[in-house]
Amino acid sequence: MISPEAPLIEIQGLCKRFGQGAGAIEVLRGIDLSLEAGDRVAIVGQSGVGKSTLLHVLGTLDRPTSGKILFRGEDVFARSSGELARLRNRFLGFVFQFHHLLPEFSAVENVMMPGLLQERGREEMRECAATILGEVGLSHRLEHPVGKLSGGERQRVAVARALVLEPPVLLADEPTGNLDPATGADVASLLLEINRTRGTALIVVTHSARMAEDLGRTLVLVDGQLEEGNATADGLA
Repeated sequence: MISPEAPLIEIQGLCKRFGQGAGAIEVLRGIDLSLEAGDRVAIVGQSGVGKSTLLHVLGTLDRPTSGKILFRGEDVFARSSGELARLRNRFLGFVFQFHHLLPEFSAVENVMMPGLLQERGREEMRECAATILGEVGLSHRLEHPVGKLSGGERQRVAVARALVLEPPVLLADEPTGNLDPATGADVASLLLEINRTRGTALIVVTHSARMAEDLGRTLVLVDGQLEEGNATADGLA
């Protein structure tokens, strides 16, 4: 049962292994981490060390080999797949390097999708989507097909879609990695503003030293474990 007094997210002994026997690859090796509402953290490390794997497991898109992830004290992987999908839809927002929007649909239609999957009313979700699109600076682009928007505008739509159901946690995997530096800086500033105004916890995998520094806390993934670190070139290679 979810407890409001428990940490927002608590990771206990998280391990993830691919393959079996002598050929098995252990990507995550006993990770522990606790986060509260409004926290923000950058996860950095060398390419291929398992940063995206960690984010996918944390986002319940993949199951761990062992260990637990608790949301407000509840072991989420004790739920059935259907229950887990409903919890994910309510508790987590996702922003990826490639926005995964539906190009033939308008900006407002894309942002409405998470609520429609919950079978919430179209008018209710259209109002919610229009509001959050206004917050990310796209009130003038509601009816534009996202395939005709700029890269920065599409990523703002993706951020709005992630936030439309007001999840307490936003997970971002290289959210600025496919953008030019100026546009990437705008998207990074937007995420920080959302953290400040909404209290949404941010967990961001990034290669951007500037974004990691701005988030304030940097965790480096080394040999399958998280270590407190700095936004240095070594950690972001």
